[in-house]
Amino acid sequence: MRRWALLAGLTLVVGALAAGWLARTVGRSGTRAAVLGAVVAGWLAAWVLWGFAGGLAARWGWLATYDAPLFAPLALVGGAWQYRAQTRYSRERGLLIFVIGQLVWLLFVLARNGALGG
Repeated sequence: MRRWALLAGLTLVVGALAAGWLARTVGRSGTRAAVLGAVVAGWLAAWVLWGFAGGLAARWGWLATYDAPLFAPLALVGGAWQYRAQTRYSRERGLLIFVIGQLVWLLFVLARNGALGG
């Protein structure tokens, strides 16, 4: 099951990046395919970096627990919201949503580990 999920995700990323590259080659960098490629790449990079940092923090004892799979629902909702904002309004609004999503995840991790008091 995990192989199929990874293969499907990799196919989606490669397809979106190829569509974005083709759009840039033709001279239409603001197309929906280019925006989709950028959004998917951004959230995948965030997932990798959060997983790496959270795993190290948990291993070194800085965090009591780190649940990387819980980032997936945030990434799906945040990515869809970012894509919609970026295609309807502007790139800046989409990036604002991306940053808000990262801050929400940070607050979630800190709250789950009791770092926010309470």
